[in-house]
Amino acid sequence: MAKKFWTVPNALTLLRALGVPLFAFLALGPHADVLAIIVLVVAGATDYFDGKLARAWNQESRLGELMDPAVDRIYIATALIVLYLRQVIPLWIILVLLARDLTLALLTLMMRRAGHGPFTVTFLGKAATFNLLYAFPLLLLAKSHSFWGSSAFALGWSFAVWGIALYVVTGIDYFRIGWHIVAPAK
Repeated sequence: MAKKFWTVPNALTLLRALGVPLFAFLALGPHADVLAIIVLVVAGATDYFDGKLARAWNQESRLGELMDPAVDRIYIATALIVLYLRQVIPLWIILVLLARDLTLALLTLMMRRAGHGPFTVTFLGKAATFNLLYAFPLLLLAKSHSFWGSSAFALGWSFAVWGIALYVVTGIDYFRIGWHIVAPAK
């Protein structure tokens, strides 16, 4: 059991989790946007590699299955709040994405009470998260009044719109799957 906990993929996920408060501090405190962006890029890379390595090295664990999507949600929520406070994104984006996550969190609790585990992350679910994690550093970079800021604005919003759409679509799909599990048979 201890072997399944102390794995490289779980260490990468833990590293990603430790970056959340660092990102928030850098973006909100000293407005060290370049460093905050680097933290987000490292978070995106560790999110990609933890799953790849877990499968490739046969180091998949229940802890990793639970911790990886939880850290993703924490990163997304934190980044949304930071970007809102920095006046990068409008409030409606936060409300849409958080409504999806809260709905699925409640449904997950209902599934657990019915004796089922949490949702299995789908490829589209992972793609939605990746798009949002790519969008956030670009949108923060867009605050810069330069050629790079203008380019980042267009690219960042492209990733954001695609990520939001995928996030909502996968949320509906997860909800449909979960509801079939917990709804009484007719």
